[in-house]
Amino acid sequence: MDNVPLITGEFYHLFNRANSHTDKLFYQDRNFKYFLQQWGYFLGRYLEIWCYCLIPNHFHFLVRVKENDNRTIMQSWRKFSIGYTLAINKQEKRRGSLFQEHPKRLHIKSETHLLELIRYIHNNPVHHSLTTKPEQWQYSSYRAMLCDAHTRVERTKVLHLFGDVNTFIQFHQQSNSHHNIEYCVAE
Repeated sequence: MDNVPLITGEFYHLFNRANSHTDKLFYQDRNFKYFLQQWGYFLGRYLEIWCYCLIPNHFHFLVRVKENDNRTIMQSWRKFSIGYTLAINKQEKRRGSLFQEHPKRLHIKSETHLLELIRYIHNNPVHHSLTTKPEQWQYSSYRAMLCDAHTRVERTKVLHLFGDVNTFIQFHQQSNSHHNIEYCVAE
C-alpha cells in the first residue's frame, strides 16, 4: 500500500490486480476462500469490510479503518500478500510476484462516492461478464447482505445506509453513474 496514512473511522477503496494480464490471483475455489481467510487473519483487526469482490485477476475492498497504526497495518498487509503469493506460487508451480506493484488505496470522502462504490464493487462480476446478476457471484459480499448467516462483512451498517434490503437490491439494479469511480472503471 502507498504511504498515504489511513485515518481511523475513514473509508478506503483498496484494490489491486494480478501482476500481468495473463496471470490470475485466484485459480481455484479454495484460493478465494484462503484469500478471505488470510485477509481476516492479518487485516481483520485493523479494517472493517463493508463490501468486497474477488475476480480471478483482481479484487476490490471497501473498508473502514478501525485502528490507525499505519506501520502495523502495512506490516500486516506485507505478511498477508507474501503469504498468499507463496501459497499460489507453490500451487501453480510458478515464481515471482503475484500482485501488481502495491495495492491502490483511495480515501472515500462522500456518501455519494461510498454508495456508488458499493454498487460498482458488487456489480463487478457483471461488468466483467462473469455473471448476469451480482447475486450469482459467490466471491463477493453481495449475497452476505441478503441473508442472516454469519459474515465478517459489516452487513448491518451497510444496509443501514440504504434503509432496508429491498432498497439495497433496487439500488444495485440501477446503472452506475461512474462519476466518483472513474479511477477504477478501466480495469
